[in-house]
Amino acid sequence: MPRHIMSVTEMKAADAAAVAAGTPATTLMERAGQGAADAIRARWARRPVVIWCGPGDNGGDGYVIARHLRRRGWPVRVEALAPPASTSCRWAAERWRSEVHALNPAVTPADLYIDALFGAGLSRPLEGAADDLARAAEGLSARIVAIDTPSGIHGDTGRPIDGRALAAALTVTFHRRKPAHVLAPGRAACGEVEVIDIGLTDVAAGTLFENDPSLWGARFPWPSTDAHKHARGRLLVVSGEAWSTGAARLSARAGLRIGAGVVTLLSPPGALAINAAHLEAVMLAPFETDAELAERAANAAAAVIGPAAGLGEATARNLTALAGTGAALVVDADALTSFAHAPDQLFARLDRDDVLTPHPGEFERLFPGLLKSAPERIAAARQAARQAGAIVLLKGPDTVIAAPDGRAAVNLNGAPWLATAGSGDVLAGFIAGLAAQGMDSFDAACAGAWIHAECGAAHGPGLIAEDLPGLAPAVLKRLWDQRANPLP
Repeated sequence: MPRHIMSVTEMKAADAAAVAAGTPATTLMERAGQGAADAIRARWARRPVVIWCGPGDNGGDGYVIARHLRRRGWPVRVEALAPPASTSCRWAAERWRSEVHALNPAVTPADLYIDALFGAGLSRPLEGAADDLARAAEGLSARIVAIDTPSGIHGDTGRPIDGRALAAALTVTFHRRKPAHVLAPGRAACGEVEVIDIGLTDVAAGTLFENDPSLWGARFPWPSTDAHKHARGRLLVVSGEAWSTGAARLSARAGLRIGAGVVTLLSPPGALAINAAHLEAVMLAPFETDAELAERAANAAAAVIGPAAGLGEATARNLTALAGTGAALVVDADALTSFAHAPDQLFARLDRDDVLTPHPGEFERLFPGLLKSAPERIAAARQAARQAGAIVLLKGPDTVIAAPDGRAAVNLNGAPWLATAGSGDVLAGFIAGLAAQGMDSFDAACAGAWIHAECGAAHGPGLIAEDLPGLAPAVLKRLWDQRANPLP
């Protein structure tokens, strides 16, 4: 089943629904605290630990964790920012039945620290002793476990709330990830994230998901036993002029590797020879005008336009020609910037099967001010998708894929090695290659982004874009094996 990412409000509703259905809030807190204690014990041997408890339910989780760790023989010191202020926190504090110290803003020496000061629902900056503690704890993140979110990180935006925030090596959260766990800089502040099941159910099906095979794997376009190359989809990629051809070849090779049956690189006549010298299984055909491009693309299922295509009116005309064919378009790089002066003209040519793949700079050119005015990247990508009437993939370490109908997914497997020239051209080819095989464009964008990141992580240091298509088969084989032998 797809895994939802829940906002702070949605999480509160799930908690309230469980209580209304008969599960006491204290039972939920006990499950959360015990689950967090188990996660801590699974990662660290017994050692001195200081638990920082806030006055609310996050602090209550801390008191429960303290009790369960002490039962297992851990030396535990509890430090409270303030007396318990919520009913559940008071219940948990009473059952601690041991000394509670005042919070030491200078950080008491210990081998491990549990941050149970404030959770995802915090809406104000850290202040007083909590702010002093965050300052003193800088550099200690490898020894900190955060409960729900690191204190000071906004649960819905992933940003520090107007000031400092703690950071952790491990964040233990409950039921579902929140946006803070997947969006930068919160994702980095959280470290590893473990989600503990405490017996909640989603009150309503959300439209924000973790991007992994649970979201789109059941609809992946695997070939049938009687498949032939034409049945697996025709993909076209538009090349630039003679000295700007490599990016398009990267897209074409990526589309072929991801499974498109026939991939053709459409090339200006002056670039034919240089492209021919580098192509094997990718076919090559010339075009001189936008009308000729449209004729060549008449039977294509998908097309990539933009990688080193050239800036200006010619690329804009070529995109218009492709849009008239009905092929699913993946619009990248130069094709995006060629409409920076008139984004609405681009949007008028798109439909819901097309995919825009901007990095933040290109996004700003098409949707001026949106990244700054939106509360976070998810909201910005969703608004952009509605405005464009197409799928928008906003690149970054926390890549967001959004559809005009409000669906959105966030990549959790981003790899820093992908920050290299040509990487985005390969991503465009992966997405278009999947769309050419008949995969829904939102699913294709999600799957392409996930596979792309898996390839980057598999290679690691030293990655260049040319490596990426050749890494895809191992990722695809793993997906195929998982399909044949699903985990219980």
